[in-house]
Amino acid sequence: MRAPPAGQGRERPLTVHHLNQLLLVCSLVLLVAVAAVRISSRSGLPSLLVYLGIGIAMGQDGIGDIHFDNAELTQVIGYAALVVILAEGGLGTKWKEIKPALPAASALALAGVAVSVGVTATAAHYLSGLEWRQALIVGAVVSSTDAAAVFSVLRKIPLPARVTGTLEAESGFNDAPVVILVVAFSTAGPVDHWYVLLGVIALELAIGAAIGLAVGLLGAWGLRHVALPASGLYPIAVMAIAVTAYAAGAMAHGSGFLAVYLASMMLGNAKLPHWPATRGFADGLGWIAQIGMFVLLGLLVTPHELGDDVWPALVIGLVLTMVARPLSVVLCLTPFRVPWQEQTLMSWAGLRGAVPIILATIPMVEGVEASRRIFNIVFVLVVVYTLIQGPTLPWLARKLRLGGDSEAADLGIESAPLERLRGHLLSLAIPEGSKMHGVEVAELRLPAGAAVTLVVREGKSFVPLPATVLRRGDELLVVATDPVRDAAERRLRAVGRGGKLAGWLGTNGIGTGR
Repeated sequence: MRAPPAGQGRERPLTVHHLNQLLLVCSLVLLVAVAAVRISSRSGLPSLLVYLGIGIAMGQDGIGDIHFDNAELTQVIGYAALVVILAEGGLGTKWKEIKPALPAASALALAGVAVSVGVTATAAHYLSGLEWRQALIVGAVVSSTDAAAVFSVLRKIPLPARVTGTLEAESGFNDAPVVILVVAFSTAGPVDHWYVLLGVIALELAIGAAIGLAVGLLGAWGLRHVALPASGLYPIAVMAIAVTAYAAGAMAHGSGFLAVYLASMMLGNAKLPHWPATRGFADGLGWIAQIGMFVLLGLLVTPHELGDDVWPALVIGLVLTMVARPLSVVLCLTPFRVPWQEQTLMSWAGLRGAVPIILATIPMVEGVEASRRIFNIVFVLVVVYTLIQGPTLPWLARKLRLGGDSEAADLGIESAPLERLRGHLLSLAIPEGSKMHGVEVAELRLPAGAAVTLVVREGKSFVPLPATVLRRGDELLVVATDPVRDAAERRLRAVGRGGKLAGWLGTNGIGTGR
């Protein structure tokens, strides 16, 4: 058989020229997206709306005139981006804040999702004329709060720890049951009985939780006991461990999303070496994942097809926001004696984002009837109600008198293991809001085996005396032997929060009055 003539019967392979074009477009999109973060932060809008707008502008109805309709590729990239976003969110979740909120958050992520799906699906069927299968898919898709939106908005608002912990844990947990429901409703054939779905959800959550906790604990132990040759390897290792948890959980027929969130949370609270660098690396990856995911979702939507679906989206979103979400919050949180002010704020803070839009691609991939209409309804609902809820959250928090002054700034302590010396070099900078300002070195009362060896102030370094007074902006190097490393870090953090009298004031630290 003769090969076809050049240029006939086969596509031209990718060349370096194509790579140059792709790199130029991607870098310009990233730069525009980074600049847009400043606009979104000033306006109070979640940045996802800006990124979606960039994708729409590049699409077939925009100035870019790019025709893109690959739902399968969007779903795959969306899942990958969601893994990174959940990992970044888990790494930044503080166990001390989330622990008291676990029962309430679990109730919202399970029973609350069930209530929200039922109410929203009923409204979609009777008020918008959707068939029951389509209505159930819409109800399940929009019942998941978005981790990226919740993390980005709530961490800018000084709220009570219980509120922040509950909302963050809920957004990290509720993706798992919602994904199971959407897949079940989108699969051809009759939908399983409710008790079968409940059993599948429970089994997948249990498998995902077990794998996530195991991988997180094992990974944290390994990173704390094995000194890597370069500090830049620690962030890579942490993210690799988190992705391993997702892949292992998914391949074991469990919830990979729950696994990656729990594994990341274990790693984030394990006081790993070079932690500030790891957090910065994960934060950067999270931004890239959000930008890529939202731009791709903006490309997938076709604005001129949305006209007929605007009204159903507004109606369904209104029921979801004003009925389904508040009802689920009240039913799930009242037994935990959560004040009505906090319940009101959590009802309004059920932010939707990229997750519902990604989940709306599942029925498109499965070939569900009217799946494109489902996607359009979800897209309009997310955009409109995010525009309403995101900017008004700080205002509502103030009206409910839940917003307050932030606590004393915590210290970012970076640890570099000194394997041969069986010790650790702790590096920290005293931030603006730290109560370590004005404390003498001797008043730190570090445990025996730990000492401040160097202070860097205004670009000059010196070895401090016991009477040296620390100031804001100082950078400290503390050497600690392996047995007292954790105690030294606890004491430094305690002084940073409570000042020189931290031990007597009850702030977590070592010892009292010695």
